[in-house]
Amino acid sequence: MGPAARLLCLLLLLPGLSAGQSLGSGRRPPPQSGSKGWARGGGRRLLSLELLEEAEDLSLALLGTELPGQLPPECRELLAGFANSSVRLAGCLVRSARPVRLCQSCYRHFQSVTEQLEKITRAVGNSSESNCAKSLLTSDRVQLVVILSQFFNSTWEKANCANCLKNNSEGLSNSTVEFLDLFNTTLMCFEHNFQGQSISLVSSNHTEVCRNCNGTYRNLNTLYNKMQKMTGLGSHSEHRTHLCIDVEDAMNITRRLWSRTFNCSVPCSDTVPVIAVSSFILFLPVIFYLSSFLHSKQKKRILILPKRIQSNASLVNIQEKYS
Repeated sequence: MGPAARLLCLLLLLPGLSAGQSLGSGRRPPPQSGSKGWARGGGRRLLSLELLEEAEDLSLALLGTELPGQLPPECRELLAGFANSSVRLAGCLVRSARPVRLCQSCYRHFQSVTEQLEKITRAVGNSSESNCAKSLLTSDRVQLVVILSQFFNSTWEKANCANCLKNNSEGLSNSTVEFLDLFNTTLMCFEHNFQGQSISLVSSNHTEVCRNCNGTYRNLNTLYNKMQKMTGLGSHSEHRTHLCIDVEDAMNITRRLWSRTFNCSVPCSDTVPVIAVSSFILFLPVIFYLSSFLHSKQKKRILILPKRIQSNASLVNIQEKYS
């Protein structure tokens, strides 16, 4: 039986199915017990939908064209690839939200989504109607593929993940790997020296943690400051002013544990310059008032003219009077 004959048979059978007849028999099948009348004809509806889909495929084969809204097979494959990669990336982002591990856990999934979108953008069919980029990116008002890709790009940029990856985004940078290793070492030092004691809400001084983990914490803090300088902190670029969210969140956690939970403090190593500057600032008012007092005392001095100068002055006045 050819495609045209099969299509004709299906079209003739569909009205009978909609009236309650079953395929291959001229009567309605008896309802089974407990099935509530075969779910009120739900099975017949499913069978009718299957036949409709088959009729649609046969009509497309006969006409050799696509119905409005239908995608060619190659475009369907590209859309399925983008959907699968988007699902994996969305799940990874949610699972890595707390503690923040977005960049180190999801960069492979983000790269996969980017590659799938590039495939859709570069895909060009034999005609304008079969252009996958046009069908998937600009054919409707909602444009879900574009909206979803923009959401992923915006999230990735706000997290500044590019600052923790290599230039080709194939993996974490060496400085990021070094920081994460030192961060894990610091947390292990905290846990080991805390000795399983319950952390109270009231701040208390844990001397074992402060003494034994001081060097590790200092090294981590120094490396973090060095990474900030390497990324150009304070530059005019919007996305180059911060490290990636993974590194910043890890450093915030460490500092919070060090200062608030364990109540540790790092003594200042530049004690002598600080004392010297503070002493100079404290003595500035004393110097100011002393100089002001001496200057005012100088002005209050009374100048006494010698008698010889007074006699000469009176003589000059007498001469001018009789001259």
